[in-house]
Amino acid sequence: MPVMSYLVYPVRGELESLRRTLEEFPECTVQAADNAELLVLVTDTPGKEEEEVLTRRLREIPTLSFLGLVAAFADTDTAPESPDI
Repeated sequence: MPVMSYLVYPVRGELESLRRTLEEFPECTVQAADNAELLVLVTDTPGKEEEEVLTRRLREIPTLSFLGLVAAFADTDTAPESPDI
């Protein structure tokens, strides 16, 4: 289960429209910042493939200007294998 958090910047003047659009995605939780025109987005998907599909869908939203990954977590069942160091 990948859980990702993003900073999301809207196209100028489109904050509320973008917020409403993001809230329609069942995998998304959205919170508006108090002191800036940006949103905090947390996504929770069943697996890596679903997360990739969701990310592609998010990037297609016309009112979204920038989507910046802040943090990510995946449980051991979905995490990619780490090379031996």
